Amino acid sequence: MEQGRAREQARPPHASVASATTPASVRVPEQARGEQVRGEHTHSEPPAPRPAVQRHSVRGQILDALRAALVDGQLVPGQVYSAPALGARFGVSATPVREAMQQLAIEGAVEVVPNRGFRVSQRGPRELAELAEVRALIEVPVMLRLARTVPPARWCALRPLAEATVAAAAVGDRASYAESDRAFHRAVLALCGNEQLVMVADDLHRRSQWPLGNTPATRHADLLADAAEHTALLDALVAQDLTVVQSLVREHFTGAES
Repeated sequence: MEQGRAREQARPPHASVASATTPASVRVPEQARGEQVRGEHTHSEPPAPRPAVQRHSVRGQILDALRAALVDGQLVPGQVYSAPALGARFGVSATPVREAMQQLAIEGAVEVVPNRGFRVSQRGPRELAELAEVRALIEVPVMLRLARTVPPARWCALRPLAEATVAAAAVGDRASYAESDRAFHRAVLALCGNEQLVMVADDLHRRSQWPLGNTPATRHADLLADAAEHTALLDALVAQDLTVVQSLVREHFTGAES
C-alpha cells in the first residue's frame, strides 16, 4: 500500500487524464496554444466567435468573386442563378453566396427571384449615360479644384495606380482593370478630404462598370484608351496644366457615355 501511494505521488499531475483524452496525433491549433500560454481564456470566459468572423470573410471573398464575374460577363444579364449552384461553383455553402447576392441586390446588380435565386439586372445605354452624367457632376469640379491646389509631388505618388490600370488593360483583364480603375479614381478624389463624396462616387463608378444587356463586352482597345487617359491626366496634373486637365477630365466622362 505504501509503495502504491508513493508511485501515485511520483506520477505527474493529471498524466492519466491527458493520456486518455489527448491522443498524440491530435495537434492544438497555433492560435489556441497561444491563448493557453497567455492565459487569455478561462472556463468562465466564452470562446471568441471565430465562426462568425470566418463566415464574414468568406462572404466578402464571394462578393468580390461575384463582382468580378459580373464585370467579366460570366454572369449574364437576364439569367437567373441560384445560391446553391453558385456555392457549388465556388466550393462553399449557399449561405455566403446568398448573403453576397443580397448585397448585390441592394446595389442594383441583381434582382431577387422568389424560390429561384437572383436574376442579373439588364441595363441599357440610357442608364449608363445617366451614371456617367452624375459621376461627371461630382468628379469634374472636384478634380479641377484639386488641380489648382494639390502640389505635383502628391500627384506623382499616384503614378503606380495609373500604371496598374495600364497593365490590366494591356492583358485585357476586365475584372482587374475595373478594380484598378476605381482605385485610381478613389485615390484622386480622396485628396479632397471628403470621405462621403469618395464613397458615393465609388458606388456610382462600380455601377457604371457592369455590362449592358445584349451587348458585347468592353473592347480591348477601349480599355487601353481609358487607361491611357489616366496617365495623361497625371502628367497634366504634375505639370499643373489646367487647360489640358479640364479637357482630359471631361473627355474621360464623355467617353464613358458612348
